[in-house]
Amino acid sequence: MSARLRDRSGATGALAASFAAVRTELHIAGPFPAAVEEAAHAAAERGPVPADRADRTAIPFVTIDPPGSMDLDQALHLEERDGGLRVHYAIADIGAFAERGGPVEVEAWQRGVTAYGPDFTTPVYPSILSEGAASLLPDGPRPAFLFTADLDRTGEIAAFGVERAMVLSRRRMSYPEAQAEGMPLLHRLGQLREERANARGATRLDLPAQEIVEDRRIACGFRLHWEERLPIEDWNAHVSLLVGMGAATQMLRLGIGLLRVMAPPEPGRLQAARHAAATLHGVAALTALRHAMSRAQYAFFDGAPPAQRDHYALAAPYAHVTAPMRRLCDRYVLELLADGPDEFLRDALRRLPETMARSDARAGRLERELIDATEAAVLQHRLGEHFRAVVLASDERGAQIQIDEPPVIARLDTDAKAGAYLDVVLTAADPATRTITFGTNAQAFG
Repeated sequence: MSARLRDRSGATGALAASFAAVRTELHIAGPFPAAVEEAAHAAAERGPVPADRADRTAIPFVTIDPPGSMDLDQALHLEERDGGLRVHYAIADIGAFAERGGPVEVEAWQRGVTAYGPDFTTPVYPSILSEGAASLLPDGPRPAFLFTADLDRTGEIAAFGVERAMVLSRRRMSYPEAQAEGMPLLHRLGQLREERANARGATRLDLPAQEIVEDRRIACGFRLHWEERLPIEDWNAHVSLLVGMGAATQMLRLGIGLLRVMAPPEPGRLQAARHAAATLHGVAALTALRHAMSRAQYAFFDGAPPAQRDHYALAAPYAHVTAPMRRLCDRYVLELLADGPDEFLRDALRRLPETMARSDARAGRLERELIDATEAAVLQHRLGEHFRAVVLASDERGAQIQIDEPPVIARLDTDAKAGAYLDVVLTAADPATRTITFGTNAQAFG
């Protein structure tokens, strides 16, 4: 289950101790070493490294992100063209400030991805770059990789290209602000790309996240709830997806690149998940389907494309390119697309699958452990209470169950099948060990 961790004020008591223990156990990076901060400050003061860049500052870009975001990777401008749409999508050029082989880049390889917690953030790059000099803030021109995609009347990509450019964002918008303004061209793009995804046979797996939110009415200081996604978040995501798919196609033509791939699921598991999802609704139905999916991976190729070149859920080739300040690999794919391969990029791309797998695993475990700790803290005063649960998946280890309120996912020792609804009893909840235990009536009291 994905999570958004929304707060920076800190936990209290046992929960604070549990959060700290998680960071220690997983070796989550702390502040940047002094040499890295010094190099980042020098790069910010110096400005971007010289490069051949087109002047695209006349394009009226805007950024659309969660409220309060400062690490702005993408800026967008849409216009109508020949009955279709022209998409301008600028991606921050962090490499313009993090020189190859320098201390900022070396440290970024140790971190891999930005790690988020309710009371901390561990970015890939120092904030003077990721939230300042390299961020696509509306306070001056920035170096970027500019993707231009022409979509036909049906939303299919008719032309696609990328160039190094200087761009100028006019406005930093939050999702609620953008939703309130309607953004009709973005709405149209989202609808068209959703139709194209359905026509390809893509599988919709954009689960609402479990959010950890500050709430001082609760003893531990936090509560859990299901993310409330605005429609514009999905429309905006389709822009990122179409650029990622266009980038993958470009790399396949180049004969070198780094793809984000997902193998087809095992047919039996997929059939069982679809059967379970048919009896469920909302988050539970999507979660049941997600459990049947294979794990996405990175695949480097130099010459022949990899045997598995598609992302099953998208039903198309796909690459990560739109979040270079929060994900290490995107920088090198962007440089490959704009400049072509060189030996430095070949070596970096070759090493990235292992580095990203390790970083993603650490970030995924961090997310799970923080949520487990919060679930236990929220529930520790409710021992003996009954909850209505639905079985999301079932295997030889028992069942994974979901409770709607509070939004909790746990394991249960039962042979109940996916899609079944159960009355369960909370028998244990310990923030220190980050564990919760449920039983059925018979298990709890028999």
